Amino acid sequence: MAQTVFLEAINQAIQEEMRRDESVYILGEDIRRAIYGATADLLSEFGEKRVLDTPLSEEGFFGAAIGSSLVGMRPVVETLTSFMWVAMDQLVSQAAKMRYMFGGQATLPVVFRASMFYGGGAAAHHSDRSYPMFMNMPGIKIIVPSNPADMKGLLKTAIRDDDPTIVFEDGTLFGMRGEVPDNSELPGEELLVPFGEARIFREGTDCTIVAIGGSVNHAIAAADQLAAEGISVEVVDPRTLVPLDKKSILESVEKTGRLVIADPAHKVCSAASEIASIVSEEGFWSLQAPIQKVASEQVHIPYAPALEKLVYPDTPKIIAAVKRTLES
Repeated sequence: MAQTVFLEAINQAIQEEMRRDESVYILGEDIRRAIYGATADLLSEFGEKRVLDTPLSEEGFFGAAIGSSLVGMRPVVETLTSFMWVAMDQLVSQAAKMRYMFGGQATLPVVFRASMFYGGGAAAHHSDRSYPMFMNMPGIKIIVPSNPADMKGLLKTAIRDDDPTIVFEDGTLFGMRGEVPDNSELPGEELLVPFGEARIFREGTDCTIVAIGGSVNHAIAAADQLAAEGISVEVVDPRTLVPLDKKSILESVEKTGRLVIADPAHKVCSAASEIASIVSEEGFWSLQAPIQKVASEQVHIPYAPALEKLVYPDTPKIIAAVKRTLES
């Protein structure tokens, strides 16, 4: 296995899928210069007809991508979470509903790569982590990878899927290195991570931590520190929020009896809230203590670095939450 940076894993997935299928193309703002994301070297290999720079008009190029997906293309749209608000009509009224409204006669194999640039002083306008809002809209699949291997495998799966998918790319992980299998190490196969299958990073018996995106690393660090105190923690990464692997989460809570959820999004109506609701409804008798949510504070993201870091989940907050479940 090769050590690969998170951003390079994105680029590898796109390159491999564009080589495999000529209907795959990428579009977005300034992607030919790779200013915002992981599109280096795509223009030189695939040309300007498959690597499209767009105007600063998300409503327009989101609609163009959705329309092209209806006639057999597989567009990959690069954007920021904060820019998605401009294209909400295309995302919610068209992409999410069209297959249902057409009675299943239409497919929309369009992927929206939404970068989340929080945690680096980008302030309120550019620090959104908006995946919970799209979880509320039927018809869109939601992915939040936490490491390079899952980033590559989930993105490749998304590009091949016939439903609209939003891949939320956590900017706090862009420089993260991790082992990613090379295709030569997978004879006759490829790195394709299926939707709806959680990943258990660490097994434990005293408490379950379900962690999302960039919070997974904090959860693993918390588990390591708690292990030194004799506390055994299981760390579960859902990987995809729609579809969600309820079975793995419920089985883990049945084993440990306690649940902490770490979520970089705002805590009200969050992915953490939905997971807590599911466990409360379907795994209540397994619980030995109240569920704890460790999510971002319900405030806009401040520009000042000293204030911003107080907003998000981190390792000390997760450790404190686990200990609260053990004290109950």
